[in-house]
Amino acid sequence: PVGLLPIAAMGIDIKALLKGAADAEAKIHWTEREENPAVVYAAVRSLLYSLGYKVEILANWHPDLATLAEWWKQLYGESEGKEGKGLFPASTVFTTDLHSLGQYIQEGNRILIETFLVVEKPNRDIVIDPDSENLDGLNYLTKFNLNDINLIAYQGTAEAHTNGGVPNMTLALPELSAYTLGYLIYFFEFAVALSGYSLDVNPFNQPGVEAYKTAMFKLLGKPGFTP
Repeated sequence: PVGLLPIAAMGIDIKALLKGAADAEAKIHWTEREENPAVVYAAVRSLLYSLGYKVEILANWHPDLATLAEWWKQLYGESEGKEGKGLFPASTVFTTDLHSLGQYIQEGNRILIETFLVVEKPNRDIVIDPDSENLDGLNYLTKFNLNDINLIAYQGTAEAHTNGGVPNMTLALPELSAYTLGYLIYFFEFAVALSGYSLDVNPFNQPGVEAYKTAMFKLLGKPGFTP
């Protein structure tokens, strides 16, 4: 209820959100391991971590997913980051962050893996109209809409990063909706539990978070916290 109330206040269909989570639970619990997307995701992450990779980038291809990525960082950081273990969770919004981080991802230290988060059918799209004089030389793009170009950018990026030695996976959402959001939230929560257990850590506590709070409260002079 703590999370659902503000979501409902924003006008989001919480019944659809819960339906997505329930359907994800049913699929994950009744699908064999080899074909279970959450199990496969957790297993691939675990394998790559065992091979020495240190950082996972959740690279989303839609700006509306940026805040979901912030939640994902907290979920995986708090669940896995214990006892000197775990992949460091980072996030990007592509193509925007390709201009700032693309060079490092392509040719920097080979400690990175990527999980691409792609939306196959956006809620809105833009048709690219031709310019009569083709002054910008971009009329060749008029056979595409903006989402077509975005998906092609994803495909090209995945190919380039693979060739550059960055292992990557793709999670494809058919659309952006309350239903798919609920589905994805359950998917990540189930997968992170598996990941934590594969590291032999408890994925359901966060003891390290209290350290900075205790130090801060001491500095602030909060009653009960003495230097």
